[in-house]
Amino acid sequence: MSNSRQKIGRRGEDIAAEYLAQKGYRIITRNFRTPLGEIDIVARDKSSIVFIEVKSRTGAGYGSPASAVTLKKQQQISRAALIYIKNHNLNDSPARFDVVSILFSGGSSRIELITDAFELCS
Repeated sequence: MSNSRQKIGRRGEDIAAEYLAQKGYRIITRNFRTPLGEIDIVARDKSSIVFIEVKSRTGAGYGSPASAVTLKKQQQISRAALIYIKNHNLNDSPARFDVVSILFSGGSSRIELITDAFELCS
């Protein structure tokens, strides 16, 4: 991944974490990595554990950032989430998958939160 794409991604994750905290989410961890995939942000929203994928883009030429959360990406996130749940003994906690879409344009950013964006995939 190019350095500028990494910077955009990191900036997007920082903005998403701040945005989610303002919405009442409690950020637990960021960049949870496993051999099977990564989760950008793990948070609590009331009683639910929430696995959040952040997608950032600098233009809409390839569609909305959220459209990049393909079935393959959902499967990777799901596998990583199952590992997180097992490692943290959260089998009885309600869980969901959210997506934060950030579009940078002209010095500003447009943020969209999609709650319950997809179901657990195998």
